[in-house]
Amino acid sequence: MHIIRYTYPTARSLAPTTAFQGRSPWAGLESEIDRLFANALGEFSEPAAGNTFPVDLYEDKTNTYVRAELPGVNRDAIHVEMVEDNLSIQASRTQKTGDREEAFAFSRTLSVPENVQADKVSASYENGVLTVTLPKREEAKPKKVSIAVN
Repeated sequence: MHIIRYTYPTARSLAPTTAFQGRSPWAGLESEIDRLFANALGEFSEPAAGNTFPVDLYEDKTNTYVRAELPGVNRDAIHVEMVEDNLSIQASRTQKTGDREEAFAFSRTLSVPENVQADKVSASYENGVLTVTLPKREEAKPKKVSIAVN
């Protein structure tokens, strides 16, 4: 039989620092915050990788615009499609290096505002930049009302 000596717990032995065996209670906080930001902002914090590409979104009084830089892509290899409230852009290109030819495919799907006229969406491609114009509905455009004061 093995006898273990019992020591009565004191306030000092119950301090939080001993529960972490010499580690600070804040030791894992930085890695936990990094993990939360990576989950919440994953696509923004990392550079575009694989088969996606960055886009710029901006608007004025009459239109919303989506701008994507697609250098080296032929006009025929770009497909823009509007389905319900989603804008889908797909592009592909081939790159020759010596006697090898590699094919790359890119795609991006964006949610667009409900106030867009889907039947009047247009796109232009110039100098490697694709610009998709999404016209706003008439009721969504800001209106100026004049009020006569007597």
